[in-house]
Amino acid sequence: MPADSDLIVAEREDLGIDRTLYKSLSERSKHEDFIRRAVDLLVERVVFGRSLRTSKVVERAVPSEIKKAIDLKPRDGPISHDELLGLMADVARYSVNTAHPYFVNQLYSSVDPYGSVGQWLTDALNPSVYTYEVAPVFTLMEEEVLKEMRVLVGWKDGEGDGIFCPGGSIANGYAISCARFHFYPEIKTKGVYAVPKLTLYTSELAHYSTKKLAAFMGIGDENCVLIKTDKYGKIDVEDLEAKIIEGIEEGAAPFLVTATAGTTVFGAFDPLVPIAALCKKYNLWLHVDAAWGGGALMSKKHRHLLNGIELADSVTWNPHKLLAAPQQCSTFLIRHKNVLKEGHSCNAKYLFQKDKFYDTSYDTGDKHIQCGRRADVLKFWFMWKAKGSDGFENHIDTLFDNARFFLEQIRNREGFELVIEKPECTNIMFWYVPRCLRGCENESDYRERLHKVAPKIKELMIKEGSMMVTYQPQGDLVNFFRIVFQNSALDHKDMIYFVNEFERLGRDILV
Repeated sequence: MPADSDLIVAEREDLGIDRTLYKSLSERSKHEDFIRRAVDLLVERVVFGRSLRTSKVVERAVPSEIKKAIDLKPRDGPISHDELLGLMADVARYSVNTAHPYFVNQLYSSVDPYGSVGQWLTDALNPSVYTYEVAPVFTLMEEEVLKEMRVLVGWKDGEGDGIFCPGGSIANGYAISCARFHFYPEIKTKGVYAVPKLTLYTSELAHYSTKKLAAFMGIGDENCVLIKTDKYGKIDVEDLEAKIIEGIEEGAAPFLVTATAGTTVFGAFDPLVPIAALCKKYNLWLHVDAAWGGGALMSKKHRHLLNGIELADSVTWNPHKLLAAPQQCSTFLIRHKNVLKEGHSCNAKYLFQKDKFYDTSYDTGDKHIQCGRRADVLKFWFMWKAKGSDGFENHIDTLFDNARFFLEQIRNREGFELVIEKPECTNIMFWYVPRCLRGCENESDYRERLHKVAPKIKELMIKEGSMMVTYQPQGDLVNFFRIVFQNSALDHKDMIYFVNEFERLGRDILV
């Protein structure tokens, strides 16, 4: 009797499944038809089909429906190319359509055509950027792009250093690591036991990554001191100085301030010039988290929002946010030339041999905490080549123009109430007040009922797939919507669509 495995193999051979497809090599005779059909599916159904305004932003399904529609469980044997193409189509169908113009839910959106092609090329080349010998083009490309970004920050001749890293959270972690090493280089060899109790400071509305990375790096999240903000979401500089003094008097060693240029929710830009003056006064490292707002540096009209960023010791800037590069594309820029290398290098001899036949200063990977690393630079460089700095400037100016237009559309419109009258970035925050709550502002349960409105409207928009806009509470503020404009393909007609859609979905709901 043949074994079960033999029967399975015979069955799959009967189905025309090649048993040698496990080999990791693209062969024209075996794979060309499949790859061309797969690319055609990507181009027609994913790239172009899903970017149509008439398509759904999301095909809502509960977990059990997705598990039924897509065979998610890995199996012992292979499946056919036709089955693989079916899986591709189903995965796309049930994934959120982030390419859709009405996906305005997060601090990223759209699928840029040039960035996408750059990302496809990256995957086709499958590089790892740590040494010049295995990634010569990308090593040089990173240095050029990062230098140009440092020029835009305002550092003389683009001097300094920088890296592409996996997300803004990690970039903010690099800031903590570099600042700590700068002041206490013994931390690298002797660890946290060799340094005093360190404290760092950031806004109460700053991204949570600073607090999380402080815990991760052994400093402790209680030693990440959160500073009060004003009604616009900007850091209170007087409270910052008071907290620094308090830390010193308690015997701690303040070493870092992380300011934010474009907070996640309010889009607020901290006042960098007075913060820099405080850092100079108390000998602290100034890091600016411009993951969201950094793109405004590309615009002559809007770069003033980041006045003083040139005074920073380091900067986080994510091109995948305001500049719309594909996920993920994050950078850490630093004014001090050798801190990244000295603070993180281990000189692994199986990678970073010093007796190579070429200039090993181009082997830049040792300054990263990673070993293997994607060439995230390529998609951004390719976009920059395709659009030019002028194109990026037009992109940024369009985003801010759309945000202003949307703001004016709802400012005095019945049912809309602004959280902040004059937002600085392209984040617009508002409550939608349905008919059942209008005129009830003085009733004791008004805030409790208003808190329930945003989740109800969000449920309706997801079930219909008409748009996707996030909501959240903030401090004492009950749930409000935050619509974020980062897709320059939108125009004023789309802004009117959003306004009308909120009214259609929310006007008659009951809470």
